[in-house]
Amino acid sequence: MVHIRKNDAAADIQRKYYAATAQEYDGLHVSEDHEHAFALRILMASAGQFNLRSVLDVGSGTGRALLALKTELPNVVALGVEPSPEMRKVGHSKGLNETELIDGDAMSLEFPDGSFDVVCEFGILHHVSNPARAISEMMRVSRKAIFISDSNNFGQGGQLARFIKQTVHACGLWHIADLVKTRGRGYCVSEGDGLTYSFSVFSHLKQISRQCESVHMLNTRGAGPNLYRSATHVALLGIKRTE
Repeated sequence: MVHIRKNDAAADIQRKYYAATAQEYDGLHVSEDHEHAFALRILMASAGQFNLRSVLDVGSGTGRALLALKTELPNVVALGVEPSPEMRKVGHSKGLNETELIDGDAMSLEFPDGSFDVVCEFGILHHVSNPARAISEMMRVSRKAIFISDSNNFGQGGQLARFIKQTVHACGLWHIADLVKTRGRGYCVSEGDGLTYSFSVFSHLKQISRQCESVHMLNTRGAGPNLYRSATHVALLGIKRTE
Protein backbone atom coordinates (compact mmCIF):
# COMPACT_ATOMS: atom_id res chain seq x y z
CA MET A 1 0.00 0.00 0.00
CA VAL A 2 1.00 3.57 -0.54
CA HIS A 3 0.85 7.27 0.00
CA ILE A 4 -2.82 8.31 0.02
CA ARG A 5 -2.64 11.57 1.92
CA LYS A 6 -2.95 14.05 -0.92
CA ASN A 7 -6.48 15.34 -1.28
CA ASP A 8 -7.09 14.84 -4.97
CA ALA A 9 -9.00 12.53 -7.30
CA ALA A 10 -6.21 9.96 -7.59
CA ALA A 11 -5.75 9.75 -3.82
CA ASP A 12 -9.48 9.32 -3.35
CA ILE A 13 -9.53 6.42 -5.82
CA GLN A 14 -6.65 4.75 -3.96
CA ARG A 15 -8.26 5.29 -0.58
CA LYS A 16 -11.56 3.77 -1.65
CA TYR A 17 -9.90 0.82 -3.41
CA TYR A 18 -7.92 -0.27 -0.36
CA ALA A 19 -10.85 0.28 1.97
CA ALA A 20 -13.04 -1.89 -0.25
CA THR A 21 -10.51 -4.71 -0.79
CA ALA A 22 -8.73 -4.83 2.59
CA GLN A 23 -10.51 -7.97 3.82
CA GLU A 24 -9.78 -9.92 0.63
CA TYR A 25 -6.51 -8.23 -0.31
CA ASP A 26 -4.20 -11.10 0.67
CA GLY A 27 -6.26 -13.60 -1.30
CA LEU A 28 -6.00 -11.38 -4.38
CA HIS A 29 -2.32 -10.47 -4.14
CA VAL A 30 -0.35 -12.82 -1.89
CA SER A 31 0.98 -16.28 -2.81
CA GLU A 32 4.15 -18.24 -2.13
CA ASP A 33 5.31 -18.01 -5.76
CA HIS A 34 4.54 -14.29 -6.07
CA GLU A 35 7.43 -12.06 -7.16
CA HIS A 36 7.36 -10.12 -3.89
CA ALA A 37 7.38 -13.31 -1.81
CA PHE A 38 10.50 -14.38 -3.72
CA ALA A 39 12.08 -10.96 -3.16
CA LEU A 40 11.29 -11.10 0.56
CA ARG A 41 13.07 -14.45 0.85
CA ILE A 42 16.11 -12.88 -0.78
CA LEU A 43 16.06 -10.01 1.71
CA MET A 44 15.79 -12.37 4.67
CA ALA A 45 18.62 -14.52 3.32
CA SER A 46 20.80 -11.40 3.24
CA ALA A 47 20.30 -10.63 6.93
CA GLY A 48 23.72 -11.96 7.92
CA GLN A 49 25.44 -9.78 5.35
CA PHE A 50 24.29 -6.65 7.20
CA ASN A 51 24.22 -7.94 10.78
CA LEU A 52 20.58 -7.00 10.45
CA ARG A 53 18.93 -5.69 13.61
CA SER A 54 16.12 -3.46 12.34
CA VAL A 55 13.91 -3.19 9.24
CA LEU A 56 11.31 -0.67 8.13
CA ASP A 57 8.74 -1.90 5.61
CA VAL A 58 7.18 1.02 3.73
CA GLY A 59 3.59 0.48 2.60
CA SER A 60 3.07 -2.69 4.61
CA GLY A 61 -0.53 -3.27 3.60
CA THR A 62 -1.86 -6.13 5.71
CA GLY A 63 1.61 -6.89 7.05
CA ARG A 64 2.67 -9.94 5.06
CA ALA A 65 6.36 -8.95 5.06
CA LEU A 66 6.34 -8.06 8.75
CA LEU A 67 4.82 -11.40 9.71
CA ALA A 68 7.43 -13.27 7.67
CA LEU A 69 10.25 -11.23 9.19
CA LYS A 70 8.97 -11.87 12.72
CA THR A 71 8.81 -15.61 12.04
CA GLU A 72 12.10 -16.08 10.19
CA LEU A 73 14.19 -13.40 11.93
CA PRO A 74 12.81 -13.14 15.48
CA ASN A 75 15.80 -11.13 16.71
CA VAL A 76 15.23 -8.38 14.14
CA VAL A 77 13.03 -5.43 15.04
CA ALA A 78 10.57 -5.09 12.15
CA LEU A 79 8.30 -2.06 11.84
CA GLY A 80 5.80 -1.28 9.09
CA VAL A 81 4.07 1.93 8.02
CA GLU A 82 0.71 1.83 6.26
CA PRO A 83 -1.67 4.76 5.64
CA SER A 84 -4.86 2.76 5.10
CA PRO A 85 -6.66 2.13 8.42
CA GLU A 86 -8.61 -0.73 6.85
CA MET A 87 -5.41 -2.48 5.80
CA ARG A 88 -3.80 -1.92 9.20
CA LYS A 89 -6.87 -3.37 10.88
CA VAL A 90 -6.45 -6.60 8.91
CA GLY A 91 -2.76 -6.72 9.83
CA HIS A 92 -3.57 -6.26 13.49
CA SER A 93 -6.12 -9.07 13.31
CA LYS A 94 -3.35 -11.36 12.00
CA GLY A 95 -1.20 -10.81 15.09
CA LEU A 96 0.71 -7.59 14.49
CA ASN A 97 0.32 -5.13 17.33
CA GLU A 98 -0.30 -1.42 16.95
CA THR A 99 3.35 -0.56 17.60
CA GLU A 100 4.55 -2.88 14.82
CA LEU A 101 2.16 -1.82 12.04
CA ILE A 102 1.52 1.90 12.32
CA ASP A 103 0.09 4.79 10.34
CA GLY A 104 2.68 6.30 8.02
CA ASP A 105 3.26 8.06 4.72
CA ALA A 106 5.84 6.91 2.16
CA MET A 107 6.33 10.52 1.05
CA SER A 108 7.20 11.75 4.55
CA LEU A 109 8.54 9.09 6.90
CA GLU A 110 8.40 10.35 10.47
CA PHE A 111 11.73 8.90 11.61
CA PRO A 112 15.17 10.46 12.12
CA ASP A 113 17.92 9.90 9.57
CA GLY A 114 19.47 6.43 9.69
CA SER A 115 16.84 4.95 12.01
CA PHE A 116 16.83 1.44 10.47
CA ASP A 117 19.49 -0.90 9.13
CA VAL A 118 17.40 -1.65 6.03
CA VAL A 119 14.33 0.07 4.60
CA CYS A 120 12.31 -1.99 2.14
CA GLU A 121 9.21 -1.88 -0.03
CA PHE A 122 7.31 -4.58 -1.88
CA GLY A 123 5.25 -3.38 -4.82
CA ILE A 124 4.22 0.09 -3.66
CA LEU A 125 6.25 2.42 -5.87
CA HIS A 126 4.09 1.81 -8.95
CA HIS A 127 1.16 3.13 -6.90
CA VAL A 128 2.98 6.36 -5.96
CA SER A 129 2.69 9.57 -7.96
CA ASN A 130 6.20 10.69 -6.96
CA PRO A 131 8.35 7.56 -6.47
CA ALA A 132 11.57 9.60 -6.43
CA ARG A 133 10.41 11.30 -3.25
CA ALA A 134 9.45 7.99 -1.64
CA ILE A 135 12.86 6.52 -2.54
CA SER A 136 14.58 9.60 -1.12
CA GLU A 137 12.73 9.12 2.17
CA MET A 138 13.62 5.43 2.24
CA MET A 139 17.25 6.28 1.67
CA ARG A 140 17.22 8.97 4.34
CA VAL A 141 15.94 6.78 7.18
CA SER A 142 18.07 3.76 6.25
CA ARG A 143 21.45 3.24 7.87
CA LYS A 144 22.91 0.44 5.75
CA ALA A 145 20.74 -0.33 2.71
CA ILE A 146 17.44 -0.09 0.90
CA PHE A 147 15.63 -2.98 -0.72
CA ILE A 148 13.09 -2.47 -3.52
CA SER A 149 10.86 -5.10 -5.10
CA ASP A 150 8.80 -3.55 -7.86
CA SER A 151 7.87 -3.44 -11.51
CA ASN A 152 9.77 -2.64 -14.70
CA ASN A 153 7.21 -1.35 -17.20
CA PHE A 154 9.84 -1.41 -19.98
CA GLY A 155 10.14 -5.19 -19.65
CA GLN A 156 6.41 -5.90 -19.68
CA GLY A 157 4.39 -7.04 -22.68
CA GLY A 158 5.29 -8.91 -25.82
CA GLN A 159 8.54 -8.42 -27.72
CA LEU A 160 7.09 -5.75 -30.03
CA ALA A 161 5.44 -3.86 -27.17
CA ARG A 162 8.68 -3.85 -25.20
CA PHE A 163 10.66 -2.66 -28.23
CA ILE A 164 8.25 0.24 -28.78
CA LYS A 165 8.29 1.27 -25.11
CA GLN A 166 12.06 1.07 -24.87
CA THR A 167 12.47 3.09 -28.07
CA VAL A 168 10.06 5.79 -26.88
CA HIS A 169 11.90 5.93 -23.57
CA ALA A 170 15.31 6.17 -25.27
CA CYS A 171 14.01 9.14 -27.30
CA GLY A 172 12.99 10.94 -24.11
CA LEU A 173 9.29 10.82 -24.99
CA TRP A 174 8.01 8.40 -22.38
CA HIS A 175 6.24 10.98 -20.21
CA ILE A 176 4.38 12.40 -23.19
CA ALA A 177 3.43 8.94 -24.44
CA ASP A 178 2.18 7.99 -20.99
CA LEU A 179 -0.01 11.09 -20.77
CA VAL A 180 -1.48 10.29 -24.18
CA LYS A 181 -2.14 6.69 -23.15
CA THR A 182 -3.81 7.72 -19.89
CA ARG A 183 -5.70 10.65 -21.47
CA GLY A 184 -3.80 13.18 -19.42
CA ARG A 185 -4.37 11.57 -16.03
CA GLY A 186 -0.95 9.95 -15.69
CA TYR A 187 -2.40 6.84 -14.08
CA CYS A 188 -4.53 3.79 -14.83
CA VAL A 189 -7.17 2.08 -12.74
CA SER A 190 -7.83 -1.66 -12.76
CA GLU A 191 -10.05 -3.93 -10.71
CA GLY A 192 -7.13 -6.17 -9.83
CA ASP A 193 -4.55 -3.57 -8.75
CA GLY A 194 -6.39 -0.32 -8.14
CA LEU A 195 -4.68 2.87 -9.21
CA THR A 196 -1.23 2.45 -10.77
CA TYR A 197 1.38 4.62 -12.44
CA SER A 198 3.82 3.63 -15.15
CA PHE A 199 6.93 2.69 -13.19
CA SER A 200 10.32 1.12 -13.69
CA VAL A 201 12.98 0.54 -11.05
CA PHE A 202 15.49 1.37 -13.79
CA SER A 203 14.18 4.93 -14.00
CA HIS A 204 15.60 5.57 -10.51
CA LEU A 205 18.98 3.86 -10.75
CA LYS A 206 20.91 7.13 -10.91
CA GLN A 207 19.11 8.49 -7.88
CA ILE A 208 19.87 5.36 -5.87
CA SER A 209 23.44 4.98 -7.11
CA ARG A 210 24.36 8.50 -5.97
CA GLN A 211 23.99 7.43 -2.34
CA CYS A 212 25.08 3.80 -2.61
CA GLU A 213 28.51 2.25 -2.90
CA SER A 214 26.98 -0.68 -4.76
CA VAL A 215 23.64 -1.59 -6.33
CA HIS A 216 22.59 -5.21 -6.96
CA MET A 217 19.63 -6.29 -9.10
CA LEU A 218 17.93 -9.52 -10.14
CA ASN A 219 14.69 -10.57 -11.76
CA THR A 220 11.93 -11.95 -9.51
CA ARG A 221 10.11 -13.53 -12.45
CA GLY A 222 11.61 -15.30 -15.44
CA ALA A 223 13.63 -13.01 -17.70
CA GLY A 224 16.49 -12.86 -20.17
CA PRO A 225 20.04 -11.69 -19.43
CA ASN A 226 19.17 -8.01 -20.02
CA LEU A 227 16.81 -7.19 -17.15
CA TYR A 228 15.85 -3.75 -18.44
CA ARG A 229 14.63 -5.27 -21.70
CA SER A 230 13.01 -8.45 -20.40
CA ALA A 231 12.29 -8.47 -16.64
CA THR A 232 8.73 -7.60 -15.67
CA HIS A 233 9.64 -7.30 -11.99
CA VAL A 234 12.98 -6.58 -10.34
CA ALA A 235 14.49 -6.71 -6.87
CA LEU A 236 17.11 -4.08 -6.08
CA LEU A 237 19.49 -3.93 -3.13
CA GLY A 238 21.28 -0.64 -2.68
CA ILE A 239 24.10 -0.69 -0.12
CA LYS A 240 24.78 2.77 1.23
CA ARG A 241 28.17 4.40 1.33
CA THR A 242 29.85 4.29 4.71
CA GLU A 243 30.93 7.62 6.13
